[in-house]
Amino acid sequence: MELTENELAFLRTQRLGRLATVDAGGAPQNNPVGFFYNAGTGTFDIGGFALGSTRKFRNVQRNPNVALVIDELTSTDPWRVRGMEIRGEAEALTGQRPPRPGMSPELIRIRPRRIYTWGIEPGASGMVRRVADRAA
Repeated sequence: MELTENELAFLRTQRLGRLATVDAGGAPQNNPVGFFYNAGTGTFDIGGFALGSTRKFRNVQRNPNVALVIDELTSTDPWRVRGMEIRGEAEALTGQRPPRPGMSPELIRIRPRRIYTWGIEPGASGMVRRVADRAA
């Protein structure tokens, strides 16, 4: 799924998101994560230190349905927020090139199925929703 220029500009200013996964018992888990938008694959890649030993990595191995939220508070008076929620299917990958020095060779790769944005696209009021083409 291609991103808009405004979405890409927003992502360039952000380094931290929150990844929601589902554990074996069906309970949600939400973790702060570093992420990287991979324009070549149209995916969001999550790296980390010893990522393969984490619960979120195991959760993705069992259940690929995830959501990644990246947002920020731009003003408190008046109240203004902007952000993105990426819902999709994730893969728990091993043997990858670490995205940054010192990170482990595991990645969580998210293929977006739906993207929700707020406060990013000029002139848009409320939330903007886009759905990926399943063939992509």
